[in-house]
Amino acid sequence: PLFHGVTMSEKKIIAVIGATGAQGGSLARAILEDTESPFAVRAITRNASSEKAQALAGLGAEVVEADLDDQSSLEGAFSGAHGAFCVTNFWEHFSPAKEQAQVRNLAQAAKSAGVSHVIWSTLEDTRKWVPLDDDRMPTLQNEFKVPHFDGKGASDAFFQEAGVPTTNLLTSFYWDNLIHFGMGPQRGEDGSLAFNLPMGEKKLPGIAAADIGRAAYGVFRGGKEFIGKTVGIAGEHLTGAEMADTLSSALGEPVHYNAVPFDVYRGLGFDGADDLGNMFQFKHDFEDYFCEARPIEATRQLNPSLQGFKEWAEANRDRLSIDPA
Repeated sequence: PLFHGVTMSEKKIIAVIGATGAQGGSLARAILEDTESPFAVRAITRNASSEKAQALAGLGAEVVEADLDDQSSLEGAFSGAHGAFCVTNFWEHFSPAKEQAQVRNLAQAAKSAGVSHVIWSTLEDTRKWVPLDDDRMPTLQNEFKVPHFDGKGASDAFFQEAGVPTTNLLTSFYWDNLIHFGMGPQRGEDGSLAFNLPMGEKKLPGIAAADIGRAAYGVFRGGKEFIGKTVGIAGEHLTGAEMADTLSSALGEPVHYNAVPFDVYRGLGFDGADDLGNMFQFKHDFEDYFCEARPIEATRQLNPSLQGFKEWAEANRDRLSIDPA
């Protein structure tokens, strides 16, 4: 009998790195939730028996183990795949050198497996805007301004050099950071809520993590039109004050925006505070460029169900885990 869409065997395999993480997980789900998708998901993870990996298997993904530090394991994981979504997790090790070695492994594995379309989730090399001898922000680890950006941006060349058909995907600040990384509203000693963000009066492009995967799915569906291009995505560009207003209405109590000075943020003492302080300063100082590189309308064309911040905040009200007054 004929049925809608294509049979599993006709579906093109998309190999998804970081399939149990925010970006890869959202792409895997976007494909698996589309019953008429031309693609099948190969979820690549270090541990196929993890709860998250098993949940993807339950949704119909093929789960394959591989390690970003082992190129041959990646070659096996990419074998026979039409597309590959490549992402790295700097925050696991805080080492741009390790991150760059992993990206080189990904590029070489995609090349040797003959992958037809890679999406590489990257970010700007901020040193093109703020050279190392520019002292408006400190140089970190001797050779970076924003290590978790610069290592990725410098790695774009690995895919080009390997001759792999690639789309560079420029992501934005995940609003989900307000849930998972203590970046959400904090209750002060006076009992009021403050939203602390070192963005001054400038706009911060942001996006729901789920929408990153849906946009990447749109890029894979668009195929050739996006190869060789850089695609920036965002759900909305908002000032800290605008975000605080939205959080106030979602939480049902006033949230005050506190524009933390960059130096204060860099000195907060948690792992990566200096990196993030420099990142926010980069986004602040180059607001026009950074926002223009992440157009909302183009993101919506890739992902028609794109959420705005208000929609996201209301849907995630209970996950923002604010201490009661």
